[in-house]
Amino acid sequence: MDLLNVVGGATTNLLGYIVPFLFVLTVVVFIHEMGHFLVGRWCGVGVTSFSIGFGPELVGFNDRRGTRWKISAIPLGGYVKFVGDMNGASVPDPDAMARMNPADHAISFHAQNVWKRVAIVAAGPIANFLLAIAVFAGAVYATGRYEVAPRVSAVQAGSAAERAGFQPGDVVLTINGSVVHNFADMQRTVSGAAGDPLDFTVERGGVTTPLTATPDVYEDKTPFGTQRIGRLGIQGPRDAADVKLVRYGALDSLKIGVTETYFVVDRTFNYIGKLITGRESADQLSGPMGIARVSGQAAKVGGIGALVGLIAVLSVSIGLINLFPVPMLDGGHLMFYAVEIVRGRPLSERAQEIGFRIGLALVLMLMLFATWNDILHIGAAFNRGT
Repeated sequence: MDLLNVVGGATTNLLGYIVPFLFVLTVVVFIHEMGHFLVGRWCGVGVTSFSIGFGPELVGFNDRRGTRWKISAIPLGGYVKFVGDMNGASVPDPDAMARMNPADHAISFHAQNVWKRVAIVAAGPIANFLLAIAVFAGAVYATGRYEVAPRVSAVQAGSAAERAGFQPGDVVLTINGSVVHNFADMQRTVSGAAGDPLDFTVERGGVTTPLTATPDVYEDKTPFGTQRIGRLGIQGPRDAADVKLVRYGALDSLKIGVTETYFVVDRTFNYIGKLITGRESADQLSGPMGIARVSGQAAKVGGIGALVGLIAVLSVSIGLINLFPVPMLDGGHLMFYAVEIVRGRPLSERAQEIGFRIGLALVLMLMLFATWNDILHIGAAFNRGT
């Protein structure tokens, strides 16, 4: 009986990670591929298949235009395969193109002009960004959000804030020239500026005062690894009058959706920049197991609302990754098309083939590294009993 309880508990726990993970990843992948699909159809390109997942087909059907819609066995991505593609990465198939009749050749992806191909390829990442904007905007529009005034109630002894001259009662007006609307704005800016000097403007007793503070570096353990975040060492207001629920209309919600999406993009590039300069650790790079773990934790803690928020963040991340100029990714195709626009003709088949092989190797190495990070993080969590 004890063994059955253990097995049952392990199965339930596993499902608690797998189901949220599949939900989050499927939504993000579907929207990405739908971007490619819709713009491809609008440009008159034939679509042979639309797959969620890779590998053997589990279930599928053909639509009236002959496109095979399917769910495949390996749920770690997806693809749209156009007429003339060798595979889901839109690698051209010269032999198939040579054997095509004129009608099929006219609707093949690689027979389209370069601007149509640019639009089709770019549509996937753009769809990811639009999804994130819609999720962030929809959440704010539906529920509003509580905003806390950017007022300092206390300053921690020996902190960066004390060294900079912050005092209780200060109201933060701007950071590096950007207006601070609430305490959360200040927290997010400070957390992403560990070790970087920030110029503050505060209101103190009706007088505007400039201050410069360099947030202390603090290491925070997260499911994605150790993050280096900045801390000033101040406490927010405790007076209920400084907290208010703000409701937003459709336009203002949309603006917030764009702002939140830009924030994720900015933090991502900030991390990459610090990673290149050695100021951040690569252990934050995570793969499918890490995403599954975070999805499960989000579902347990915040339910469907937290999962929807994770969809928005992951959608931005996938959109950005796909724009990297690496062959096999959308950004690699766009790089080839940029060269084609400049040269007036595409790169040779041999050059593109070499590029795709290099891109495949880079993607596989990144996946292996991210998976290794996931294993280390899961092992560390197991040792901590979490």
